[in-house]
Amino acid sequence: MKTTLHLPKGLRSPEAIQLFLDEGLGYNKEKGGETARSPRRVLETREAHCFEGALFAAAALRRLGHRPLVVQLHAVRDDDHVLALYRAGGLWGSVAKSNYSGLRFRSAVYRSLRELAMTYFDCYFNLEGDKGLRAVGRPVDLVRFDARAWETAADDLWDVSEWIATRRATPLVAGPPERRLGWMDLRLFDAGLVGSRSIPVAPGVRERLRRR
Repeated sequence: MKTTLHLPKGLRSPEAIQLFLDEGLGYNKEKGGETARSPRRVLETREAHCFEGALFAAAALRRLGHRPLVVQLHAVRDDDHVLALYRAGGLWGSVAKSNYSGLRFRSAVYRSLRELAMTYFDCYFNLEGDKGLRAVGRPVDLVRFDARAWETAADDLWDVSEWIATRRATPLVAGPPERRLGWMDLRLFDAGLVGSRSIPVAPGVRERLRRR
């Protein structure tokens, strides 16, 4: 018998979906985040990391008439990040689950996916203060996984995760970028961690960033 995904009430806009990701779900740190739960499992556990949050947001956006689109941002010396995409008036926006405040919602004001992805650049840093964003993958329409029951599956969706991660990526920064990145502003670093849970910053990192 087919299982139906019953979403919480009130998810009537991308902004409301983002608010639910931020305030209605904890950040999934189980096994270092090594799970790939469906939206139904996310609701059962009340936890999600970026991949799980993106799939949940895509399912919720689908109920609003959007295609269930997700895209992966690729990084060096850091974890990749997955966004749920939506369009309004022909422009792109995104919804995302992250432990970093700057890697979440974007309003639909961007003319291209590259333009949208680049807004994450200065906010995309690791705990050493290194800016790691390098490329954006091709969007994936999750309709292709409807037969897999991606919205309600009881098992982990590793096959979906791998498909998203291995789509051809477009570089966002040409050539070796290290000399052009600029320094990581300590205030931006601290702002990115506002509201984060269980992120240990190594001793001396803030002092090093302050001296840059």
